[in-house]
Amino acid sequence: MSLFENEEYQWRETFFILFQEENRPDAAKVETLLREIDPRYRVSNVRATDTGLLESLTLESPDDYSAMDISLVYGDEVTEQTTELMAELIQGAETNEEKLQIESLATCRCRFDIYHFEQLVFVGRDDGAEDGGDDFMDPGAVLTVMEKIATVCNGIIVDPQANTII
Repeated sequence: MSLFENEEYQWRETFFILFQEENRPDAAKVETLLREIDPRYRVSNVRATDTGLLESLTLESPDDYSAMDISLVYGDEVTEQTTELMAELIQGAETNEEKLQIESLATCRCRFDIYHFEQLVFVGRDDGAEDGGDDFMDPGAVLTVMEKIATVCNGIIVDPQANTII
């Protein structure tokens, strides 16, 4: 079940990890690496191809009041969207290193979409109103998870909302 269907979570943002097809990681390896980051992480709904390559998973980080749905997109859809994304990213590039990194995205045919969710924390109130968990969510988990996955697939992390490479 996607976290989009879970009333305990609210979508906050989406990140991309773009990488070359030959670097597509093994599902079991990614699951093991994520559990090693923090044993309190709950990894579930791991889906893999017949050959064991990662297609999707869900990760919950209860201590951070956050969770992620991670899913693979590949092929022409990635190529077409990456061309548009590169045009937006290059406008904000400040250094030659950033420009080179953006240009390297042209060879990426695979992408992990990282849907970041906030766990809603309802505080009991006398007036019956519900307070969301803005004061509770820690973005550390999503940053750490993205960094680990990007390392495994030799990928580049992109924040498409901010048009930046992380």
